[in-house]
Amino acid sequence: MLLGSVIAYLVLTVLIGYIASRKVKTSGDFMLAGRSLPILLSSSALFATWFGSETVFGASSEFLKGGLYAVIEDPFGAALCLFLFGMFFARKLYNMNLLTLGDFFEVRYGKKTELVASFFLAPPYVGYIAAQLVAMGLILNVITGLEVWQGVIISAFVVTFYTYIGGMWAISITDFIQSIIIIAGMAALAYVLAKEAGGVSVVLSEVHPENFRFLPKPEWKEVTTYLAAWSVLGLGSIPSQDVFQRSMSSGSANTAVRSCYYAAILYLTVAMLPLFISLCTKHLYPNQIQGDTQLALPNMVLQHTGLAVQILFFGSLLSAIMSTTSSAILAPAAIFSENLVRPLLSEKLTDKQMLLLTRISVLLFSAIATAMACMRSNIYELVGESSVLSLVTLFASLVLGLYWKKASGAGAMLSMFAGFFTWVMMEFFVVSDIPSLIPATMMSLFALIGGSLYWKNKEIHEQ
Repeated sequence: MLLGSVIAYLVLTVLIGYIASRKVKTSGDFMLAGRSLPILLSSSALFATWFGSETVFGASSEFLKGGLYAVIEDPFGAALCLFLFGMFFARKLYNMNLLTLGDFFEVRYGKKTELVASFFLAPPYVGYIAAQLVAMGLILNVITGLEVWQGVIISAFVVTFYTYIGGMWAISITDFIQSIIIIAGMAALAYVLAKEAGGVSVVLSEVHPENFRFLPKPEWKEVTTYLAAWSVLGLGSIPSQDVFQRSMSSGSANTAVRSCYYAAILYLTVAMLPLFISLCTKHLYPNQIQGDTQLALPNMVLQHTGLAVQILFFGSLLSAIMSTTSSAILAPAAIFSENLVRPLLSEKLTDKQMLLLTRISVLLFSAIATAMACMRSNIYELVGESSVLSLVTLFASLVLGLYWKKASGAGAMLSMFAGFFTWVMMEFFVVSDIPSLIPATMMSLFALIGGSLYWKNKEIHEQ
């Protein structure tokens, strides 16, 4: 009964996406929903950026292991990203009327910088997509008993089809519906479990005070690790096509800004529910959290709740992850087709050809991510790794490109390579207590400033 209900739910979700896809007439519709989303659709789309596997499975698993201090990266860092993007980036980027974030580097620094930036923009999404596929594989494993890798392949087929036909219009509409359902499902589950445990106060009273620690101890190593945790998503996801395309799909610059704020507040609030649910699981069913803690929540729901709650939980969770995955696949596909392939072609493509190229790119990135998902299984690690590369290569170029007129294309390229190679050296060859992303990001910033002052770029277009 549960399996049949989940299948029906997914089919209905795909059907909604298919109907919405009829609005897709151009590549702009496919990538940015025609820049016409109202505040509700725009906010829900931004809220759904990360509310999927890493929030429900990854963060709750890490929270059980290390308390609030272990989940600084997500949800707190993720909410910080949305807030900062709305405050400092959304309006400026929206007014530039760009199709992809890669276009910013072309307009601001020149075509050569666009190509280099695009190589750093697209690949990080592979790990993020893989994380979502792993999550869906875990869910199907719990419901049907399939091996996780088998669930990954089935999920990849479904979500790739959905992404291929839908584009941003379909993603935005389903995001709105699915956001309502996932919030209702999480809230209902939290209420049922809290009531069964004897109340919220009973659950919280059993938590060791150390698990509520939010600030680092005054030690150099811990402070740098703490700052790095905030930065992975908080800063690393700012120069990302995913956040960009969801924000730029808004109907106006004001809508884009306000949507970021609303989504940040909503995300941080709702993301507390899986953390609380994990505490209830630990209180009520301590044996349930043995082994892979990523499976603690779905196993508990399956074994200790009624059919109605199971249907609501698994159906809404799967659809939310599908939506997150769909957008994550679309993001690198848009960069790859618009900023890597198109500039290298001798003949100019028609809009219809660009739309086809983007859809083919969807298939490419989905295939690569599926292979990675079959080899890796830690959701939280996959998501974190997917954001570090953007932080150490692109963050400085985006920030100074918007706020410092002297930033040049030569300085931007030097910044990208300096950040990347510093990160590789610190991550794999140098033993240090400092997280590798901190010196890599600083090197990227210094290289951009020094390179821009030394090499002035004639290709800069003033904004």
